[in-house]
Amino acid sequence: MKKPIIVFQDYTFRYKTQKTPTLHNINLTLYEGEKVLILGPSGCGKSTLANCINGLIPFSYKGEIQGSLKVAGIETKDASIFEISKHVGTVQQDTDAQFVGLSVGEDIAFALENRSMPRAEMLPKVERTAKIVGMEDYLVQPPFQLSGGQKQKVALAGILHDEEEVLLFDEPLAALDPAMGMTAVDLIDRIYRDQKKTVLIIEHRLEDVLYRHVDRIILMDQGSIQLDSTPDELLATGLLKEHGIREPLYISALKNAGIHFDKDAHLDNIEELDIAAYKQPILEEMKASKPVEVPERGELLLKVDHVDFSYDKRKVLDDVSFEVHKGERIAIVGKNGAGKSTMAKMLCGIIRPQKGSITMNGQNYLELSIREIGQKIGYVMQNPNQMLVKDMIIDEVRLALELNKFDEALIKERVEETLKMCGLYSMRNWPVSALSYGQRKRVTIASILALKPDIIILDEPTAGQDYLHYTEIMNFLENLNREFQITILFITHDMHLAIEYTDRAIVFADSKCIADDFVFRVLSNTQIIEAANLKQTSLVTLAKQVGVEPESFIRHFIEREREERANGSK
Repeated sequence: MKKPIIVFQDYTFRYKTQKTPTLHNINLTLYEGEKVLILGPSGCGKSTLANCINGLIPFSYKGEIQGSLKVAGIETKDASIFEISKHVGTVQQDTDAQFVGLSVGEDIAFALENRSMPRAEMLPKVERTAKIVGMEDYLVQPPFQLSGGQKQKVALAGILHDEEEVLLFDEPLAALDPAMGMTAVDLIDRIYRDQKKTVLIIEHRLEDVLYRHVDRIILMDQGSIQLDSTPDELLATGLLKEHGIREPLYISALKNAGIHFDKDAHLDNIEELDIAAYKQPILEEMKASKPVEVPERGELLLKVDHVDFSYDKRKVLDDVSFEVHKGERIAIVGKNGAGKSTMAKMLCGIIRPQKGSITMNGQNYLELSIREIGQKIGYVMQNPNQMLVKDMIIDEVRLALELNKFDEALIKERVEETLKMCGLYSMRNWPVSALSYGQRKRVTIASILALKPDIIILDEPTAGQDYLHYTEIMNFLENLNREFQITILFITHDMHLAIEYTDRAIVFADSKCIADDFVFRVLSNTQIIEAANLKQTSLVTLAKQVGVEPESFIRHFIEREREERANGSK
């Protein structure tokens, strides 16, 4: 029988600055050697629960505790954070905030240095853990020069020094491209199995986590546990959508075909679905598939023509060409470091082409200042901390309007409208420092939307967002696109976003633009998927199992989702 490793008993926690508790009467037991996924919408209490486990509560975040929480038999409120850290290792969502060393090796060694471990004993441990995560060749590299996936690996290596029985991952996939996300899930699973660790994962991307087996899922909302069950049991219910969590694509596709699941259905692994039971309803559903309609393109807004750009001697854009037309919704996808974010900065005028040209409404944009470009193209950066400059939310959303000298009455109207649409109005007088990563992301989006530019570029808009807030923002952006013909470009690793909210995908790999086509064609093309570090979606897998042509299956799924969204059923 497995031994309990984390035990909550009638546990309630209230932050010092709040009137009501964030966690309510938690009763939960986690056992040695389990892999557990903690799900829930933003603000549900899952990060607070994690911070209770790793000791940040009550030592870094003060508050009132009622009840008991024991980790490895230790009552956490009576122990030091140093003592708890010997049992729980944490990889944070924002890996940049976790780095303390000037090199990869120094950062991996940090925990060992804190234990006053002799250097002769420390160095072999650092080399061993670096090798486990595949970073043994980067020990002298500065962390800030690493890709998002490499940073995740270094952060993980820093907690793999044998002592910690529990490994806690907070949004480990947020900054990773689809293929690297699969690699991260594989790595976590391998460590879980080989080292017999207890693994806790907090993540919105349910389908990506379920790429490898999970023992239990804890569904949280409003500070309490709503469900503690197996993945199969949860997927068979309607609780995911009720609590603002996105279903796996293949589950949605099966439901679109009118399929209902019984309590014994095996659903968490698409490779093990009972296809014989589902094939006929899917084939019937596909009879309603419509022919491809090529939409009329609006006026030409941007033309990128044979553009090159290099940082020092490293070429990041190589002979890139594409066009952007009014009213389009475009996904810019590809592997980490392929040049996507560099291209976005170039479109905004932050950097300029070293070769080739860009025209905006027929005008050479080299003749325009950054401010003039910024009035027509809004750019929401991937890392919200790089955009936020004001202390208060309302002041941050006002800032761009003030700098552009808008009338005060219009500023108030725009700010109120945008804050409400982004779900921030009730928090408008909060300090930015009190916000979560996902909430900060929403503030940066709101500050750009307030300007109502002709084109909006969003770099990873869904990172750190639960499905509820993601849907609110995306539906708002979709409405802007539909009602005002605002062109929207999404730089994203989120294939769900590309499928649900864009029509066209521009694909980058190794500094080149390797594809520019309908989303359903790109995501059903194996060669493009492999070259760009994308992930073959579960829709492709399901289509092949049923015997349906993947391109047609994805296109029909897109149509069904959009019809339901237009009818207000989602």
